[in-house]
Amino acid sequence: MSLSPLRKFVSPEIMFGAGCRHNVGNYAKTFGARKVLIVTDPGVIAAGWVADVEASLQAQAIDYCLYSAVSPNPRVEEVMLGADVYRENHCDVIVAIGGGSPMDCGKAIGIVVAHGRSILEFEGVDMLNMPSPPLILIPTTAGTSADVSQFVIISNQQERMKFSIVSKAAVPDVSLIDPETTL
Repeated sequence: MSLSPLRKFVSPEIMFGAGCRHNVGNYAKTFGARKVLIVTDPGVIAAGWVADVEASLQAQAIDYCLYSAVSPNPRVEEVMLGADVYRENHCDVIVAIGGGSPMDCGKAIGIVVAHGRSILEFEGVDMLNMPSPPLILIPTTAGTSADVSQFVIISNQQERMKFSIVSKAAVPDVSLIDPETTL
């Protein structure tokens, strides 16, 4: 078998364990965070897990702002608005907590912020040439793999289709896999 068709995959630092979401502040601090953009959805807020993330950030004296305008199958417009919130609030780290949609939205916001262009310009494989801001993901749906993968799926409502972004640069820095959030 030839080794030429094999491809190297990048994986994030993974912490697994009950309650590990409470370590998000420590990880954000290691990235030098001054202000974190928390990307999530209303259901995750209602479950109380965002409050845990906020408390962990507060314990490390890290400021944050919340972006929860994420629908199932995050839309181009939601990504672009999230990037505006990130820039307007002078954030420097992204924490996404939720199922695949908030995590993909968080990844996409990082791409837009890093490149300064519309998310629509990055459809395809290896289209990213700038590193995103530090990205910490906390999955609340077991099995989406958005928290460890190089894939980002975004919905283009205007074209009535989804598109994919595939790049090692889309792999998050840290994945905090907490079984308490996937019950």
